[in-house]
Amino acid sequence: MKIGIIGSGAVGQKLGTAFLAEGHEVMLGTRNPGKDEIKIWKKVNPKGQCGTFGVTAQFGDILVLAVAGAVAESAIKLCGTSHFNNKILIDATNPIKSGPPTDGVLSFFTDLNESLMERLQRQLPQARLVKAFNSVGNAQMYKPTVKGGPPTMFICGNDDNAKKTVADILTSFGWEIADMGKATAARAIEPLCILWCIPGFLQNQWTHAFKLLKVS
Repeated sequence: MKIGIIGSGAVGQKLGTAFLAEGHEVMLGTRNPGKDEIKIWKKVNPKGQCGTFGVTAQFGDILVLAVAGAVAESAIKLCGTSHFNNKILIDATNPIKSGPPTDGVLSFFTDLNESLMERLQRQLPQARLVKAFNSVGNAQMYKPTVKGGPPTMFICGNDDNAKKTVADILTSFGWEIADMGKATAARAIEPLCILWCIPGFLQNQWTHAFKLLKVS
């Protein structure tokens, strides 16, 4: 498949490399294709492509939103909202508010009655959003190496077929999947980012992941 990744930071680069490793075509979308870190990524990943947000959104059969939550809506506008129509959009964002954590706890600019994913789905009513990759650090997003694995990736979205496609991708990436239902469930999934970050801020421990344990 052609994968367009909106965002060229650590998460976007990690996922871009992962999709290339799985044999997909990848374009990394960035506001500035000429910046040094993009050149380095391209050198390490010669089969990868780079482009502006708009070109990347047009390129991808499946798109990944991997920007800071605070700029997610503006990044979508830069892409051109029509380029998302009828496409799967993997939403890896979190609504993290600017400012340092308090006792290791991040603040969100949303509340428990609204998720950033729901805002983005309203912005892109014809896109098929699936929440994924928001509750783990980029180092463990592909082929996680935690003990007791595979760890669990919590997903949600309004389109069952889109979730099935994303679940297949996650399985190939080394994850167990827990489908939490409709986009409303992002109200619970996004705060997992806060929980995941606490050991990092308090103990400098950033390599863990979540696991959903079942009786049977």
